[in-house]
Amino acid sequence: MSKINKIAVFTSGGDAPGMNACIRAVVRTSLYLGYDVAGIKQGYQGMIDDNIEDMNRHSVSNIMQLGGTILKTARCLAFKTPEGMQQAYDNLKKRGIDALVAIGGDGTFTGAERFSATYDIPVVCIPGTIDNDLFGSDYTLGFDTATNTVIEAIDKIRDTAESHDRLFFIEVMGRDAGCIALRAGIASGAEAIMLPEKDTAISDLIDMLEKGAAIKKSSSIVIVAEGDKNGGAFGVAKKVKETFDFYDTKVTILGHLQRGGSPSSFDRILGSRMGYAAVKALINGDYRKMVGLRGNEIVLTDLKEALNEHEFKLEDDLMEMATVLA
Repeated sequence: MSKINKIAVFTSGGDAPGMNACIRAVVRTSLYLGYDVAGIKQGYQGMIDDNIEDMNRHSVSNIMQLGGTILKTARCLAFKTPEGMQQAYDNLKKRGIDALVAIGGDGTFTGAERFSATYDIPVVCIPGTIDNDLFGSDYTLGFDTATNTVIEAIDKIRDTAESHDRLFFIEVMGRDAGCIALRAGIASGAEAIMLPEKDTAISDLIDMLEKGAAIKKSSSIVIVAEGDKNGGAFGVAKKVKETFDFYDTKVTILGHLQRGGSPSSFDRILGSRMGYAAVKALINGDYRKMVGLRGNEIVLTDLKEALNEHEFKLEDDLMEMATVLA
């Protein structure tokens, strides 16, 4: 690999709060250390379309508090083809770009690893996804903000549930990982939490709800991760209503509300730390790595390991608490 002179940063896949703080850190760290820096708009699609702009300190002024990503993001099927990848590489070379910082999830990482291996270009990845489901980091960028957003929404729904003796099924994001559902459920005092990682029979859920009804609970909140095997919130609500009609039953799908909003202080600091660490890794020759947070330490994980290791596990104490504290 040749000497690095210019670094480019991009966001890809789903947006996550804190991405802008991360972009800011990459840009300003690069400039501080004497490297030119560019921003690639709309992820891999922008790489193919040559939608690339040189950046300076002013380019990232007053963006830390913004949700989403100023560089935009897009899905890109063309990048999966040899022709699309070649076009992306040609555009980078034309712009004098020697190294990349990629912010996104496992799809972003897969593309970055293949691209780096094919063209021998230095790449460091940063986990930006609200699902908190990537190996190598205790927290991913955006997870804390998304969880706080869900808790705030649940608290408001609890007000109306209490007023009308209602049973609310609230669906949160988490197709394959129940991190948001588990933490938001515990923090909001949910009566039950349905997770992709744990099979919960409808009969067991009904038993829990009947116990609440027996002690005159005026409302109940059930948090359902979208990947729950019973069919999401609508599927669970339909099955429960067929045999348990004590409450007036309602369903709320929080959806993409969870991705938006101003990032929390935790995500602003995490994004800043990860962006700074990514640039330092590149200039130190640590390529094809993912920046992560373990405990309170920034660590680097081989990109292949981050992609291939799937033993992401919810904490045993939190899983038990979800039942004990309900």
